[in-house]
Amino acid sequence: MENKIITVNGFSKSFGDNQVVTDLDFEVNKGEVFAFLGANGSGKTTTIRCLLGILEASDGSLLIQGKKYGPEMSELVGYLPEERGLYISETVIDIMTFLGELKGMNTEAARSWSYEYLERVGLRNKAKSKIKKLSSGQQQKIQLGITIINNPQLLILDEPTKGLDPMNRTLLMDILLDLKRKGSTIVFITHQMEEVEKIADRLLMIKEGKQELYGNVTDIKRSFGEDRIIINFQGTLPENPKLYSITTSSSNAADLVPQDNVGTDIILQYLANQSLKIIKFEVALPSLHELFIKVSQKDEK
Repeated sequence: MENKIITVNGFSKSFGDNQVVTDLDFEVNKGEVFAFLGANGSGKTTTIRCLLGILEASDGSLLIQGKKYGPEMSELVGYLPEERGLYISETVIDIMTFLGELKGMNTEAARSWSYEYLERVGLRNKAKSKIKKLSSGQQQKIQLGITIINNPQLLILDEPTKGLDPMNRTLLMDILLDLKRKGSTIVFITHQMEEVEKIADRLLMIKEGKQELYGNVTDIKRSFGEDRIIINFQGTLPENPKLYSITTSSSNAADLVPQDNVGTDIILQYLANQSLKIIKFEVALPSLHELFIKVSQKDEK
């Protein structure tokens, strides 16, 4: 238990006759990045809201450091909800300082931290601007700053890159990795599978409120037992369904999946004997995007 910051056992939640989550069990280890995945409406946000006492569980237990969440734990947890909300008529620096104070910081420390953060995320010149004058992406960066301002031990982020362009998504991932290095535990909900690939240690994927995948990211990918080949080439890629299937293809790149009992070396030798110039030939585990699609489409007719 001492290494677990979140423990969920037998959790179920229903709204009237609508069963949203069913008998969910998982743990989050201290100091890890944990991705919580699933299609829209699968029960992710409901689970987090029950964990934080916003909603009551229908059954089971949801504990943080062995205890049910209460107001006294507010300085321990930083929560960025899916629904954003800021006092739009206040200035950036004033609202960040005020909310830092609410999280137990003194005024000077909250103000100093806020200026440093704004410098890092490229918004130092917006410190005296009113929130309503900022773009949605800029407001998102302010909300993230408010969430992490007091260096909470546990961060729970619901779609943290929502509204951010690719450059700012990379910046946010760098910030999260810095927090992990400093000892924070991070739980995040996202539909961006490439983000999970980059920073998550473990994941939980649910479908219609039930667990589908759970564990170490690499172990989960290996459990599907299906290597894929990433190839860049010049020429025409031949079809050979006895050796491989082509899952994606463009004029000079493709992803191949070997047929059962066909080694990747055999495929490489075959392609090398064709009128094809191979520029890159890489054997990789299936991507989380592929696994997400497989899980989402499972049992669908």
